[in-house]
Amino acid sequence: MHIHQLLPLIKNLHNQLRDAVVLTCEKSSIENLSSIECERDDDTIYAIDSVCKKELIEIGSKEIALHVPIVLIAEGLENGKMVLPEGAKESDAMVRMIVDPIDGTRALMYQKRSAWILTGVAPNKGDETRLQDIQLAVQTEIPLVKQHLSDQLWAIRGSGVQAVRHNRISGMEYSLKLQPSQATTIAHGFAMLSRFFPGARDIIAEMDEKIIHGALGSVEPGKAHCFEDQYISTGGQFYELMAGHDRFNADIRPLLSEKMESLNRTPGITCHPYDVCTELIARELGVIITDEKGELINPKLNVSDEVTWAGYANEAIRKQIEPLLRQALAQR
Repeated sequence: MHIHQLLPLIKNLHNQLRDAVVLTCEKSSIENLSSIECERDDDTIYAIDSVCKKELIEIGSKEIALHVPIVLIAEGLENGKMVLPEGAKESDAMVRMIVDPIDGTRALMYQKRSAWILTGVAPNKGDETRLQDIQLAVQTEIPLVKQHLSDQLWAIRGSGVQAVRHNRISGMEYSLKLQPSQATTIAHGFAMLSRFFPGARDIIAEMDEKIIHGALGSVEPGKAHCFEDQYISTGGQFYELMAGHDRFNADIRPLLSEKMESLNRTPGITCHPYDVCTELIARELGVIITDEKGELINPKLNVSDEVTWAGYANEAIRKQIEPLLRQALAQR
C-alpha cells in the first residue's frame, strides 16, 4: 500500500472525529468541556481532549491499522506513541502517523472559535522520522455548535492541495479553492507574533511592535496600518495564511526560554511537532514556513520537541518582514 492510498481512510477518520466532538459539544456544558482531565508536564488535558483521544485510537485501530500497521504519534499516549493494530511491532509499521486530534482546544471548549484535526503521514524511519519526511497531510475544521460549515484540506507531496467545504446539516460537500494573499506588504492586513498565554507576552509584544514599525513606520493618529489575530491553534494559523486572511505570523516562544529564566519566569507551553504536522499543505499551496534561521522547519515526529516557525503568505512579504524578525531576535 502506498501512503497516498491512506488518504480516504484518514479523511474518514477526521470526519468521524469531527462529528464526535461536535456532538459532545452539543450535549455538554462549557463547564464540563473545560474541566481538567489531567495535568501533564507539557500541557493541560481537558475533558474534551479525552473524548477525541478515545475515538482516535478506536477508529484508527478499526479503519486504518487493519489495512497497514502504523506507529501512531499523539499527545497523551504512553511515550507519545503506540503501534496499531495491537500486537504489531514498531519495526513492522510501514508509516508513522502524527496526529493532533484537537488543535485549538481552549477556544473550542468555550465555543469561541473552530479547532482543527491535524494529521501527517510519513514513511517509518524510526524515531529519526522528521516533518519533511511527511508525504500526506490532512487537516479538518471542527466547527462550533452554531456553525454549519467546516473545511477540510489535504495534500500529497508534489501534487498540490485539494479542499472541500462540508455542510454538516445537509451532509453535502463542495470544492473549495484557497489562495494565500498576493499582497506585497503587510499594510492593512493581518500580521503578528503569537502571544496566546501569560509569561512572555510583554517581551513578544515589544518585538512585534519593532517589526511592525520597521516595516510600516510610525502609526498615524487615528489610523491602524495593520492588524493582529491571536488564533490559539497552529493549524488554524496555517489555515489563515492559506486562505489569504493573514499575511505574516510567527511563533517564537521556544526561543525565549533563556530570557524567561534570566527574569526568573517559568517558560510556558510552546509549539510541538504535532501542531505543525500539516505544514506540507501550506507549502504545497505556496505559503512559506521557515524556522528562525529561514530554513524549512524539520523537527522529529514526536510530542516533546519544541518548534519555532515563521509563516509568510508570499515571497514579497517574506522579504519585507524576515530581516526585521531576525533583527528583533538578535537584539533579544
